[in-house]
Amino acid sequence: MSPARKTDVARAATLAGDRARAQSVFSPPPLEDARKDHLLVAGMVEPGSRVLDVGCGDGLLLALLREHRGVDGRGIELSREGVSHALARGLAVIQGDADTDLADYPDDSFDYVILSQTIQATRQPRVVLEHMLRIGRRAIVSFPNFGHWRVRWEIGVRGRMPVTDNLPQSWYDTPNIHFCTMRDFVQLCRELGATIEQAHALDAWGRPVRFNLPWWFWNMFGQQGVFLLRRRDVG
Repeated sequence: MSPARKTDVARAATLAGDRARAQSVFSPPPLEDARKDHLLVAGMVEPGSRVLDVGCGDGLLLALLREHRGVDGRGIELSREGVSHALARGLAVIQGDADTDLADYPDDSFDYVILSQTIQATRQPRVVLEHMLRIGRRAIVSFPNFGHWRVRWEIGVRGRMPVTDNLPQSWYDTPNIHFCTMRDFVQLCRELGATIEQAHALDAWGRPVRFNLPWWFWNMFGQQGVFLLRRRDVG
């Protein structure tokens, strides 16, 4: 093989490798490798639905919904880096703030509005949830449970703000400003008149706690909560 031909082959191999790496970075993982909480959320969404993912990060959940549920998806993300990654996945994502920009959406714009691991980082969680229930027929919310026994142990016994798998940052650099427990969230849903259609407590590996037990048990041993909500006027 001539030197020039060898060079062309090497360049082609390099380009193919670049494309493969880009695909591996920006394509959703196979279902068996997807995050367990993302799979749970995806299972709550009807195929072909209109979906808004608020605080969508790098778009991994939205890409999963597009690829495996065939949704018409949109996203809002505060960070520029997250928006860039989501756009690289071919997603319709804009830079925006959940605390202020949801007010611009008309009523019933979407079938589902998702807020995954973000409500604790908003300035006005109640207002954000009110807008989600206004602009979406249903809302899906997941969050770290501040009532988990490890959190209680860190505060009650060690006298320190907790650092756990689901709350990995120290108190001085965490984006979380409104912690809540699963009981707190259920109470907020009652105050807003929202119907809880599904509720799940997840363990440290993101797997649902498979026990039909009282809320106090879930509130003590669930590391995350995932809720599917609807307005009372939606059948």
